Amino acid sequence: MHPLQLPVPGERTSETVSRYRDEGGPVVPVELPGKVAAWIVTSYETVNEVLSGDGTLYGKNPVNCPAMHDGTIPPDWPLRQLVEGEHLLVKDGGDHRRLRGLINRAFTPARVEAMGPRIQELTDDLLDRLAEQREEVVDLVQHFSEPLPIAVICELFGVPEGERYQIREWTNVLLSHTATPQEAATAADELLGYLRAYIGRRRVEPADDLTTGLIRAQEDDGDRLSDSEMVWILWLVLIAGHETTVHLIANTVIALCSDPGQVAKVRKDGIWAEVVEESLRARNSVQNVMFRYALQEVEVAGTTIPAGEPIIVSLGAAGTDPAKFGADADRFDASREPDVHFGFGRGPHFCLGAPLARLEMRIALASLFARYPELRLAIPEDEVAYSFSLITEGPTALPVVLGPRS
Repeated sequence: MHPLQLPVPGERTSETVSRYRDEGGPVVPVELPGKVAAWIVTSYETVNEVLSGDGTLYGKNPVNCPAMHDGTIPPDWPLRQLVEGEHLLVKDGGDHRRLRGLINRAFTPARVEAMGPRIQELTDDLLDRLAEQREEVVDLVQHFSEPLPIAVICELFGVPEGERYQIREWTNVLLSHTATPQEAATAADELLGYLRAYIGRRRVEPADDLTTGLIRAQEDDGDRLSDSEMVWILWLVLIAGHETTVHLIANTVIALCSDPGQVAKVRKDGIWAEVVEESLRARNSVQNVMFRYALQEVEVAGTTIPAGEPIIVSLGAAGTDPAKFGADADRFDASREPDVHFGFGRGPHFCLGAPLARLEMRIALASLFARYPELRLAIPEDEVAYSFSLITEGPTALPVVLGPRS
């Protein structure tokens, strides 16, 4: 089978992967920017099968991928930092468990729940500032869905307010499939350099934040966490800790605004937790997860994948698979009978930040629509511009009319 292009110019990534699922099948070869060859699994069943094989049939460490080391994948490929480095996303086995255990201290249920009042304060402050906007049309990404997750994760790890938006700008470049090799290399170097310097500052000036907590854990047991690993932990939590929620909030607002009757029912019944789960299924901000590598030759849905070849797992396509969720799988419906989705993955690589993301989403959406119950899109839904990323998807701007304040 001739490889399909991913992404497709002029088509949202979510639309592309769903089309490939329906037209190409549950496992198809794709060609990424830079002529990088990979496989993509797109159906609910194949995504479940691959995720279930983590650590046995599949690994995430690029040491298992010959193309990453023999020049087949160019050394300056812009997306390399996302699939290399020392961060948790490319670790397997004992290394993965060790680092995950350290990061998990930041996201214990008790710690996350204790953040609720502060997230509410940050949300209310942003909504107060929204009310001060004099224009009828405001950009909800700029004024709400973007600054809230950035503030939450950066406050958790102590990043000063004046330095937070630069992290957002670096993230935008690193996740963009349109970045040039030079742009990606510059953003990668600058972000890692910033994080090294920031950790150095925190060693001299400790504070009541999780970066200081990691430093103390390292000082107590230096064998468990190297300096480089600490930098990569911050790299992961600061990027993943805001990027996915920024887009998920905005994607959900679009879905709700397209069905005002559903907003009224959700507000009446208070089913914001159900809204969040439906968004994770049908409007997930994480469309594709890169890479897994077959540790041996495997057969998935009748297709043979040789050992060592990169595999992309399409959480977005799995979430809207009609074979699992019915003929109306694309439709956003908060009252849908709940079923297992892979919005946060599954297995050993299940998203550590899931409890925090769910809490942020519930607070942000409930507060926004309580304050502005008649909020509506200012442009047709099909005119919303989306991010240029193979991995995450969400609007780059979201013009809305707030309507009367409740």
